[in-house]
Amino acid sequence: MKKTPKASRIHAPGYGFPQNSKGLLSWTWAEQRLKKSHNYWITTVRPDGTPHTMVVWGLWQDGRFVFSTGSTSVKTRNLEHNPKCIVSTENAAEAVIVEGVAGLADLAARKKFLSPYERKYDFDLSTMKDGILSMKEPVFAVRPRVVFALWEKHFQNRSTRWTFR
Repeated sequence: MKKTPKASRIHAPGYGFPQNSKGLLSWTWAEQRLKKSHNYWITTVRPDGTPHTMVVWGLWQDGRFVFSTGSTSVKTRNLEHNPKCIVSTENAAEAVIVEGVAGLADLAARKKFLSPYERKYDFDLSTMKDGILSMKEPVFAVRPRVVFALWEKHFQNRSTRWTFR
């Protein structure tokens, strides 16, 4: 059974957010947007400390963001050096931003990833399937540490932060 993360107000001095928890968004609200986003922004950090942001396809599955990428991509090289990253949904008006840690997905997660990914993106993974399932090609799972939700039309009263432990 998955544990619901702890919701709180975003800490942003000077923005005038309410001091109470009335109106915080539900975790379901955030998960719906994480699941339905088509494109995601992922930010990783190069060994010299400079950020690298790119658009990826992926799935919100089992409480984490799962995506594949090339074994020699900048994302892969960065995550091998520093697994901390940020994943954001595409719709900034209903933004969900995940600060987390990426690790290679295990075989069970990779098997579960393939069919839903093919359906979501109408994309044939058959030429990549062997590399994915043999662990030769990277599939990363980003486990959230902190998630922020910012709903533009309700920014002042609904912006929410969730922490995971």
